[in-house]
Amino acid sequence: MILQLLGSLGLLLYGMQLMSDGIQKSAGQSLHRILGLMTSNRVFAVLTGMLVTMIIQSSGATTVMVVSFVNAGLMTLPQSIGVIFGANIGTTITAWIVALFGFNFNISALAIPVFGIGFFITFFKKLKKQSLGEAFMGFGMLFLGLDFLSSVIPTVDPESMGFLSNLTGNGFLSIFLGVLAGIIVTVLLHSSSASTAIIITMSYNGILPWEFAAAMVLGSNIGSTVDAILAAIGTKVNARRAALVHVLFNVIGTCLAIIFFKPLLSLVDFIIPGPVIDSITTHIAMLHTVFNLVNTLIFLPFVNQLAKFTEKVIKPHKDETPDVYKFEFTSVGIRENSEASVIRAEKEISDMTDIVIDMFTRIQKGFAQRTQDFIAENIDKLSASEDYADQMQEELSKFLVQCQTLPLSDKLRNNVSMMLRIVDDLESLTDDCYSIAVLLKRSVEKKMEFATEDMERLDPYMELVQHFLEFIKENTNKPLDTEKLRLAEVMEDQIDMFRKNLKKIARKRLEEGANVKAELLYLDVIRHIEKMGDHAFSISESLSQTK
Repeated sequence: MILQLLGSLGLLLYGMQLMSDGIQKSAGQSLHRILGLMTSNRVFAVLTGMLVTMIIQSSGATTVMVVSFVNAGLMTLPQSIGVIFGANIGTTITAWIVALFGFNFNISALAIPVFGIGFFITFFKKLKKQSLGEAFMGFGMLFLGLDFLSSVIPTVDPESMGFLSNLTGNGFLSIFLGVLAGIIVTVLLHSSSASTAIIITMSYNGILPWEFAAAMVLGSNIGSTVDAILAAIGTKVNARRAALVHVLFNVIGTCLAIIFFKPLLSLVDFIIPGPVIDSITTHIAMLHTVFNLVNTLIFLPFVNQLAKFTEKVIKPHKDETPDVYKFEFTSVGIRENSEASVIRAEKEISDMTDIVIDMFTRIQKGFAQRTQDFIAENIDKLSASEDYADQMQEELSKFLVQCQTLPLSDKLRNNVSMMLRIVDDLESLTDDCYSIAVLLKRSVEKKMEFATEDMERLDPYMELVQHFLEFIKENTNKPLDTEKLRLAEVMEDQIDMFRKNLKKIARKRLEEGANVKAELLYLDVIRHIEKMGDHAFSISESLSQTK
């Protein structure tokens, strides 16, 4: 009997997974576009999450998709919150399918033909509908597993399961144990839909009493958060915050449902009149739906507050670049406040300089190591930093242009103009850093070999640029006197000289029959490093003109 239960459960779970994966693969791009376009406001976001989850039959899959979208910057945190709410409503459709169709007719009579249709769709490769065929096969296996599960459970002696009935007369302890059981079952199965289907089946066969089954359904909502938590490991800060929203929504909602447990069951009894024992399957499905609907209605007005709370709870890692940069301009009419606005911008420019130095330091380590591990660990971080610097340039430039409309002194007005040029040069420096990183990545992926002496020649060249960038950092937002500007000219001349010498050596190797691709990539690296020297000197000139 135990083996039959395990086999039936395995068939049910595999059918769900196959159906969900098949639908996602066949309609993946469409679902991605829907998620991207239909989240303009919180109501649309909820409807989108509900629709997508009803299609793919998995709130876990939707939530994991949302976490990955937020991680990639394709969706903001507030947008993701509405989708997560909707996903919890959409997942209740599985309970309704099981409750309405699972026990009212011979589902195996439907399941086997559906599985056969799916198999032949996948069998004929010319149709190019393998994913759709997998979805049909999964649908058939799901109901076949449910039919087997339903036929196995009646063989369980109700008297041997009598302890479950005994758990229901102990007030809060009974509810707590039911919730705990629901959490454990859902975590083990990785699917609240599967656990709800099992709860409905066991209740239909008289194994689980109504109150205990209701408590297990509430617990399954907490257990369903495990996929989002796992998906958020190692992601960016906003993706981790989206996962926390999913956890808070289900945990707080379940706690409220436990507090108002009796009124909640009474509401379900009111919606579905008649003896519970005659319609326990629809009672459970309705409970699942009512819980998520009420939970969404409670939380929906507080989307922004929930987002701010998660921002306070989950902070970026020390070396993590935030996803979105915002720098708001506040209109003021007093000169002292106008000067404060310029000081705010100076601080942001200093932070932008830190991003440049951090990116270049990473690249230096990359050339010292040149391994696949270094690329895997750093290329995404460098890409995120470059993207963040682009956002900083846009926001800071907009801010500085607005500063020019304030009642500034001639000195400050001139400084703001210089700051606009400095911001452009800093953004160009991050572009060059990322371009060098891409070249470094290509050299590793293509397994390009460079002579040891060639890599050693790059060291002083890059050290000189590093020194120049630190010089810029040290003098950021300060007037540069003639002596320091002369020092900047010397560093820029030295970088140019290094570039000429390294280019000569590389071209000579080309003439001698060296690897063309490797040498051209080496020349590209040299060129980008030299461009960084040009931008650093341009910043020095701008600083020399500040007053």
